[in-house]
Amino acid sequence: MDGTAGTGGTPRVGEVSAPGRVAGPDEGIGTAELALAARNHGLPLEALRYDTTPPGLHYVLVHYDIPAADAGDWRLTVGGLVRRPLGLGVAELRARPAVTHRVTLECAGNGRARLSPRPVSQPWLVEAVGTADWTGVPLAALLAEAGPADGAVEAVFTGADHGVERGTEQDYRRSLPLPHAADPDRGVLVAYAMNGAPLPPQHGHPLRLVVPGWYGMASVKWLRDVTLTATPFTGFQQAVAYRYRQGPDEPGAPVDVIAPRALMIPPGFPDFMSRTRVVHPGPVPLAGRAWSGHAPVTRVELSTDGERSWTDAEVTADPERPWAWAGWRTSWTAAPGAHLLTVRATDAAGHTQPLTAPWNRGGFGNNLVQRVEVLCVT
Repeated sequence: MDGTAGTGGTPRVGEVSAPGRVAGPDEGIGTAELALAARNHGLPLEALRYDTTPPGLHYVLVHYDIPAADAGDWRLTVGGLVRRPLGLGVAELRARPAVTHRVTLECAGNGRARLSPRPVSQPWLVEAVGTADWTGVPLAALLAEAGPADGAVEAVFTGADHGVERGTEQDYRRSLPLPHAADPDRGVLVAYAMNGAPLPPQHGHPLRLVVPGWYGMASVKWLRDVTLTATPFTGFQQAVAYRYRQGPDEPGAPVDVIAPRALMIPPGFPDFMSRTRVVHPGPVPLAGRAWSGHAPVTRVELSTDGERSWTDAEVTADPERPWAWAGWRTSWTAAPGAHLLTVRATDAAGHTQPLTAPWNRGGFGNNLVQRVEVLCVT
């Protein structure tokens, strides 16, 4: 184990957000993590009832600060290894043919706080998700207009948010392989609207990238530059952060496609502190959402007996919206006492949520099944 395990004092620059930092055996969540949790927020699970998440309820993760941005003078540049460099204002982008994609975005660290030992960073449980109708210009169309030059292999995206991680001062940057970025069937957007309105500041106003099927770190907010390069991008967010590592010194595999997950709309009503759900005896309707970046979710199962047996829920998906979550529903007959409800998803490619958490030092991709404690009272 590396890093400082104490709960007090002032962290070193970048210590808290370092992807390899793991909490000590007796280390609770410290004030730095609480500060991250206060800045960022997840989806209240009762909001799973909405087909599209209201912007104020959609999960938010801001790495640095929300930059000051004026749509009137914002410019997006497209350059590097291109034949015709572009410089476009927001009004020019809005004047082009627009498309709207309904896309489920999930933070790569969703589920991190449920791991043991706990990777130290934004302490998500299961709530770092949301679905919106994103409107903008297809990235493929912009790249076709710019004309990738011979030798271009990746597209690097730069946001206007600026900060320090692990001692490295940087703009937030991520990349995509050029065949992915330039493929219109992948649905990558330069978006300027969310649910029919201009992007809110916390969601990337005035421009952001939306990468369907990939974890949220790929969807660069406050987008200001796209650069085509002849070599793979090795910036911090690509080569240091967002890697699946078991040990601190291994290079790790890149974090990219969203693993399958099903979440339940909490049944009944909650206890304030524990969030234990309370229901009365009899039929209890159960419903929620399920998604995967690999392929559409085709099966959602529910267990009410400690995961000894499973029953299938009804899954409703819209084939016209392949990048959005599906709905699911079923019913459960509650009897007095304490119960544990478990829900899991399987996608068309055969990926199923695990019953034990897939641990890694960054706490990424933890799609452990959701378990909901329910108390049935008369």
